[in-house]
Parts: sequence; structure tokens; C-alpha cells
Amino acid sequence: MMQDSHLSRSFMNFANMECKGSSELYEFLSLKIAEDVDLLDLCLAVPKGQPVPNLLFGAVHYLLLKGYEHPLKDYYSSVTNPPRKIDNKTFSNFKDFCERYREEIISIVESRLVQTNEVRRCGYLYPVFSWIYNKVDKPLSLIEIGTSAGLQLLWDHYSYSYGTGETFGKKGARVHITSEVKGDHFPIILSESPPIASKIGLDLNISNLSVPEDYLWLKSLIWPEHQERLELFDRAAESLKENPVKLVEGDGVLLLSEVVDTLPTDSTICIFHTHVANQIPTETKHDLLDKIAKIGSKRDVFHIYNNMWDRQLHLDYYENGVEYKNTIGDTDGHGRWFEWNL
Repeated sequence: MMQDSHLSRSFMNFANMECKGSSELYEFLSLKIAEDVDLLDLCLAVPKGQPVPNLLFGAVHYLLLKGYEHPLKDYYSSVTNPPRKIDNKTFSNFKDFCERYREEIISIVESRLVQTNEVRRCGYLYPVFSWIYNKVDKPLSLIEIGTSAGLQLLWDHYSYSYGTGETFGKKGARVHITSEVKGDHFPIILSESPPIASKIGLDLNISNLSVPEDYLWLKSLIWPEHQERLELFDRAAESLKENPVKLVEGDGVLLLSEVVDTLPTDSTICIFHTHVANQIPTETKHDLLDKIAKIGSKRDVFHIYNNMWDRQLHLDYYENGVEYKNTIGDTDGHGRWFEWNL
């Protein structure tokens, strides 16, 4: 019963903190699931540490995108255009779909991870890397923990705008990202991407976009109404084909020191991860910080992250062996806006 209570709260929080104003369908379904014992029981198949609502909705979306026939598809704008409006049959159709394809859903949630490659988050990463380069004036060596398919490692191949009428980043880029800067401060943003010495992505389970099932899974994690996110993902996937990055499968924290030893000594190390640390056990988080501190005793290193201890974006770094900590501010989960307090 306590487990059901915990799962119920996770769907309530997902509805109110993630979906409100962003996905009417997922908000509606989440509030209903939070009160449904059968569906909460289905969610017990989700491995510990994985975000339950994202994994369940991703599994259902995956089957619908694969072409599974059911009236539920009429409510998904990613499958049916225009979609049917939410009505008194929406939840009963969702529950019936989950009951009918229960075994398929369990198989997916047991074998897949929530690995959203949210390309638009590069909208706040680009100003961070601009700030770092302005400070160190050295090429950057990038390490992304929880890289999934590596699309965020391509931030230097995208262009950006922030409501000022200017365009930053790579000229003529296939991927253009817009984001809003909230608050009283506006970052100093480089007009062109800073030089990159190396880049490497680490993940327990690399998503290979040349494998149709992996590609479809990452699309399934994009919420049905979010057409622009889907288009950005598709364009970024095309960009990855043209600009492949080195991706290594394994525990990013365990591999970190070994990878750092391979980086050019005349570059500045930038370790980053977005919306990943909430899936990392507390002990491993402390291990990660200890390893970064050890790296920082020998060379300068910057650590960019959120969802570690709170939802805010942080930039901590070691320069000449001295530790500095900065909170940049809140960010939208899908990168539509961010605060800047540096």
C-alpha cells in the first residue's frame, strides 16, 4: 500500500510540476492514474530509480507509434491529426490499452530507460559554455554523463536565438534553437561556437539512432503534443549522422577518471549532465563529486548539472585547485526558458 501511495504521488507531482501548461493529455491521464490501483500495480514493473510516469507514458506511446490499433491513438496528436479532444472515454481507453497490452508494456519498462535527448536544453548550455570559454580562453574538452544518443554533445553545431533579434552559434545550422532568458540578467553569449578539443558521451545504455527501435524509443519519450520538440529531434539526428561523436557504454561515474586521462592537456575539461542525476543513487552522486574534486586538484575542471540535489542549473568548477560554486537558476525541463544569475 505504501508503494502505491508513493507511485500515486509521483503521478500527482508529474501532472502538477511537469505537465501543467505543457501537455494537457499527460496532465489529465496522470491525475487519473494516481487514483487507479490497477495501473499503479502495473507501474511496479518499473525498475528502481527510473521516473515512473515518463517510462509508462513512453511505453504506451512507443506501441502507438509502432502502429498498435486502439481507439486510444485518436487522442495522440503524434499519431492522429487532428487528435480527438479529451472526453469521458479518454482514461477508460488508456486503461483498456494498458490492460490489453500489459505484457508488452511490462517488457518495455523493464528493458528501456528514460533517456530523453532534449535538444532544446542546449539553449541554456550554449551560454554556459560561452561563459566558460570567455573565462579560460582555451578549447573545451566535453564529457557528457547520461548522453543517450549524444545529441546534446552537438550543441556547437546548432544555432540559437534568445529574443534579441541576434543569432548565435553555428551559421546556417540544420538545428536552430529558440529559448527565453528570464530574470534581470542576460548572459554574454559568443556569436560563434567556442573551439572544442574533444567530446565524448558516456551512458549505461547508448541509444544508437541507426537502430530503428532506439530511434523510435527516443521519439516515444517526446510528449505527443510537442511537435516542435519532435522536429528538433529529427533534425538533430540528421546532424549527428554528419557529425558523429564518440559514445562509450558503461557507468559514467566509474569511467570518468579513465576518460579524463585521455583528454588534451591544453584544453579545459567540461563535465555536464542535464536531467540525469535524479536517476543516480545518492552514494554515486557523492562519488562523482569526489572524482571531480580529485580531477580539480590537478587541472581546471567545470561541472554543469541540474537535478542533482535540486531542480536548478549549477556551474561548479575548480580553477588552480580552488573550488567555486554557482547556481545559474531555474530552467524549463524542455529548455523553453531559463534564468541566468551568473
